[in-house]
Amino acid sequence: MTTPATPITPADSLAAAVPSTAEDAAALRAALNRVRLEVTKAVVGQDGAVTGLIIALLARGHVLLEGVPGVAKTLLVRTLSHALSLDTKRIQFTPDLMPGDVTGSLIYDARAGEFEFRQGPVFTNIMLADEINRTPPKTQSALLEAMEERQVSVDGESLKLPEPFIVAATMNPIEYEGTYTLPEAQLDRFLLKLVLEVPQRVDEIEVLRRHAAGFNPRDLAGAGVSAVLGQVELAAAQAAVARVGSSADVLAYIVDLARATRTSPSVKLGVSPRGTTALLAATKAWAWLSGYDSITPDHVQAMALPVWRHRVQLRPEAELEGVSVDAILRGVLQQVQVPI
Repeated sequence: MTTPATPITPADSLAAAVPSTAEDAAALRAALNRVRLEVTKAVVGQDGAVTGLIIALLARGHVLLEGVPGVAKTLLVRTLSHALSLDTKRIQFTPDLMPGDVTGSLIYDARAGEFEFRQGPVFTNIMLADEINRTPPKTQSALLEAMEERQVSVDGESLKLPEPFIVAATMNPIEYEGTYTLPEAQLDRFLLKLVLEVPQRVDEIEVLRRHAAGFNPRDLAGAGVSAVLGQVELAAAQAAVARVGSSADVLAYIVDLARATRTSPSVKLGVSPRGTTALLAATKAWAWLSGYDSITPDHVQAMALPVWRHRVQLRPEAELEGVSVDAILRGVLQQVQVPI
C-alpha cells in the first residue's frame, strides 16, 4: 500500500514555540482576540460559539454545533479556519454516506499493480462534519478513531492526521425529520456542545444589511476576513494552556459536580470520568484566555454546561415532564459547595 506524500508539520516542532514570558502570552491572547474580530466580519451574533471554538482548539478537543438550519454554523467554522490559516474540509453527512467516504479507501492501481490509499477529507486541520446526525451510526463511528487517536488505520497501518486536528460537527435538533441519535461513545468524544440560537432582532437586521450591501458568504476574502494567526502561534497557545495550574480544592470541586450528576433523580446517565477531564481541559483554556495562571471555581462553572450538556442522559419520565439537561446542571452548580 502506498500513500500520497503530504507534508505535515510535526506536533513536536510546533510545540517548541512555547511563550516564555508574560508578554509573549499576552501577545498570543491579543492575537486570538483579533481572530474573534475577524470572524465577526462574516458571522453576526454568535460570539459565544466563536469563543467556544477557540477554546476547543486550545484544548485540542472536538465540538458539536447544534442549531436550526440557517444560523451560520457552517459559515462560522469556515471563517474561523480562514482566520487561523488552517486547512479545512467539509463533509455533508447523508444517509448513504459510507465510512470510506470519511476516512479514505484503498484503490487498486492497475499500472503499478498495487493498492493505493486515497486520503479522505478527515486528513485536514478542521474537519467540518455538516449535519452529522443525518447519517447512520455506522458512518458516524468511522470518526471515532480519528477523534480519539488522531489517526486512521488502513490495512494494518496507522496514518497520523495533521496537527492540529479537530472535528467541528453541526447537527440539527434531534426532533427534525431524518436525523439519528449519535452513539453515547461518540458524544463523549466531543469536548463541547455549543447551541447556536436564532440571532436577536438587531443582529438579524445587521445580517440583512450586510447582504444588501453585497456580502457573499462564499467569498471570505471579499468580506475582508484575513488570516491573523498561524499554526506555530496556535501550538504555542496550546502549550501555554497545558501549563495552567489547578489546585487540589478545584479538582475536588470538579469531581463533586460530576458525582452530583450521577445521583440526580432525573438522570439516567451522569458525567463519566472522561467528562471530568474534559471539563478540566476546557476550564484551563478559558482561564488562560481570561489571563489567569490557574483555574478557579468561576472558570469551572462557566464551562460546565457546554462541556457536560451532551454527556448527561435524562430518565424518560423526566423528559416527559419537560426537564432539560441544562436545568439539571444549573441545579447541580447551585447545590454543590464551592471551595473557598
